[in-house]
Amino acid sequence: MVTLNINGEQHTLDVSPDTPLLWVIREHIGMTGTKFGCGMAQCGACTVHLNGQAIRSCVTPVIAAEGSQITTIEGVSDSPQGQAVQQAWQEHEVAQCGFCQSGQIMSAAALLATNASPSDADIDNALSGNLCRCNTYHRIRAGVHTAAKKLG
Repeated sequence: MVTLNINGEQHTLDVSPDTPLLWVIREHIGMTGTKFGCGMAQCGACTVHLNGQAIRSCVTPVIAAEGSQITTIEGVSDSPQGQAVQQAWQEHEVAQCGFCQSGQIMSAAALLATNASPSDADIDNALSGNLCRCNTYHRIRAGVHTAAKKLG
């Protein structure tokens, strides 16, 4: 049995301790906003926050998350950073196909929680592990800058 705190709710689950956190979130809890992309922590589609840090849930064993605060895309708007990023994403029409956006938003919100005024280099570094098939990187960067201004 593993007990997880996801978006402020406790979930006790009978899963193998080495099950990837992604599959527990999606298949056992039913929160499908966190996406499966590559399964190798290379694309960032599966990004969630673990105690405020952006992590790749596809390679994180569920046991490593026990006792931690986990935030998914479904709960990120509970933070000022998450709200600001989601609003900025809409203003800049960042999403095209949308597949990568939950991971992009999670990484951007984690960045803004620790850096209220990121430079282009800071944004590129923080989101470098999040791939966008539609190549909307310029809109993503603009969205992070807009969100930072909203928070400032």
